[in-house]
Amino acid sequence: MQLTNLLFTSVALKAPPVLFPKVKVLNSNSPESLTLSQTLQSETLETLEWPSLCKQLSSFTSTTMGFSAAQKAKIPLGQTPEESHKLLDQTAAAASALMMMDSPPLDFSGIEDVSGILNSAASRELLSISELCAIRRTLRAAKLLFENLKQLVNTGDCSETERYLPLLEILKHCNFQVELEHKIGFCIDCNLLIILDRASEDLEIIRSERKRNSESLDSLLKGVSSQIFQAGAIDRPLITKRRSRMCVGIRASHRHLLPDGVILNVSGSGATYFMEPKEAIELNNMEVKLSNSEKAEEIAILSLLTSEIVESEIEIRYLLDRILEVDLAFARAAYAQWMNGVCPIITSQGCDAINFSEEEDYALSVDIAGIQHPLLLESSLRSSSDVITSNSGNSVHLGDGNGTMTSLSMLRGASDYPVPIDIKIKCGTKVVVISGPNTGGKTASMKTLGVASLMSKAGMFLPAKNRPRIPWFDLVLADIGDHQSLEQSLSTFSGHITRICNILEVASRESLILIDEIGSGTDPSEGVALSTSILQYLKDHVNLAVVTTHYADLSLLKEKGSQFENAAMEFSLETLQPTYQVLWGSTGNSNALSIAKSIGFDLNIIERAQQWVEQLKPENQQERKGLLYQSLVEERNRLEAQARRAGSLHAEILDLYHEGHLLCLFVQALSPGASFCFGVSCGCQIIYPK
Repeated sequence: MQLTNLLFTSVALKAPPVLFPKVKVLNSNSPESLTLSQTLQSETLETLEWPSLCKQLSSFTSTTMGFSAAQKAKIPLGQTPEESHKLLDQTAAAASALMMMDSPPLDFSGIEDVSGILNSAASRELLSISELCAIRRTLRAAKLLFENLKQLVNTGDCSETERYLPLLEILKHCNFQVELEHKIGFCIDCNLLIILDRASEDLEIIRSERKRNSESLDSLLKGVSSQIFQAGAIDRPLITKRRSRMCVGIRASHRHLLPDGVILNVSGSGATYFMEPKEAIELNNMEVKLSNSEKAEEIAILSLLTSEIVESEIEIRYLLDRILEVDLAFARAAYAQWMNGVCPIITSQGCDAINFSEEEDYALSVDIAGIQHPLLLESSLRSSSDVITSNSGNSVHLGDGNGTMTSLSMLRGASDYPVPIDIKIKCGTKVVVISGPNTGGKTASMKTLGVASLMSKAGMFLPAKNRPRIPWFDLVLADIGDHQSLEQSLSTFSGHITRICNILEVASRESLILIDEIGSGTDPSEGVALSTSILQYLKDHVNLAVVTTHYADLSLLKEKGSQFENAAMEFSLETLQPTYQVLWGSTGNSNALSIAKSIGFDLNIIERAQQWVEQLKPENQQERKGLLYQSLVEERNRLEAQARRAGSLHAEILDLYHEGHLLCLFVQALSPGASFCFGVSCGCQIIYPK
């Protein structure tokens, strides 16, 4: 997309309106649009540090699948409002289950990630005994998990039963492959990791014959070895296996004691021969034959079980996905306990779908009180084990994702760090401009809103107070940080504006757009004009846009329409430090002079800078323009007067010139003996003779 045909005729908002950028509209279903959307969303997740938050969640998972998914930030984000409501319902149900028990009510210990084994089976690779046992353990544990969940549901009253149903629904339609699990257990002893005789009739017969043959061979070799020992041909009776055949040890000097025996091997010193007696040859032949038959039959059994697993692959994978869903639901619930979270209310139909009480003076589309960024909470909260094992404390609200709240006893730790902030955005507001000093918390506040949106989409509770309410956004897209690229020959401004162009291409009317320091990195007048045009465009094309800026002119957009709102980061002039509180509906100052004064700048420099600030304030611009116009008019009049005076002098000089020339001619006529030369005034100079 290219931003073209931008007409910026004034830096002030009172100037004629600017044209909106021409945005290249892409088909939302086109591969190009989907790829760009996925790329921008992935980059936004990195910018908002979503992977770090998911790693926090991973410590609360119970399976290797859940841990891996959280570590890789592959936890599900609801693709529709209904999906996000469902995820929140599951989290609330799991949180209730956790509070009912002193420990996690479900046992995930037998669940293994067998997806790699399923891949091998699908590739027609023969599964080993240990791999088959891993699948059996997982199937048994999954079935037990479902039974425990049903028992948990059935132990409560009707209201409790309804509360746990979202968890039960996850596994309700799963095929636990009971027959396959029994078949593996019938064929294999998973404790000893051996195939049982009962696995097949042929295997049982082969092993029975092999046992009898082995007993006969062992009896024969024991007798021969004893005779060799008594004859002094060996230090002790020795029966061993060489080249897959049973034999006896004998000194090389006494090998004649085994006439027609076969030498299978010789010791390293050559003093001992390992010989197969003639009488054992047939029995050894039978042993090799039966051993090969046994191995072939075991392979046939493993192949049969592998085929059974291939046939059930889809059902097993579906079961694994549902177990992962249950694991993540309990992980989200434990995570909510750890950070004292509350269930957000997701709105998907705008403010019209919200029922407000009579006490509320105005409607809010985003209403989050006292939220703290989860990544900043980690250093101030207790370990997860301490929180989960504690059942006393204040109450925390749980909900069903649709606004129905319940009280749940949960440990709440009072913490003043990070500073809780309120996010209050009125219904109908489409663009919020946040101003304030550097290091005042503008970017952190904006990131907190983005993270809260992602958490609610993923079914996670928010570390906030009361009843957080937030719209459902299909995309959360952010331009935060410096996108300078030497490789792509992009300056800071080019990288900034290129990313905004891409965001405008894929954003929809359900998207949340976050832009840090909009229009920065270029001439302030052009930056203000371009930023104004972009915000006017966003107003009509997205659900909500939140931007930070140091441009005071952008705060005047609120005067142009109710869809714009201002917010400011509070700054204490007493301590000369930010308070990190957001003042919604207010306009903030950068407080650069106050900060410079606190650092120790010369007071004369500060005073002169303050005078310039007063002159450059938007409300003084018109007066400044008037004074400038008046001074220009006065200067023009002065120059015109000087021009008229110069013209008059020039005319007088010309008159004198002509008069002098005539005088010279007259004198020449009267004095013929005089000589002349050209001079200054009229061009002649008279020289009289002596």
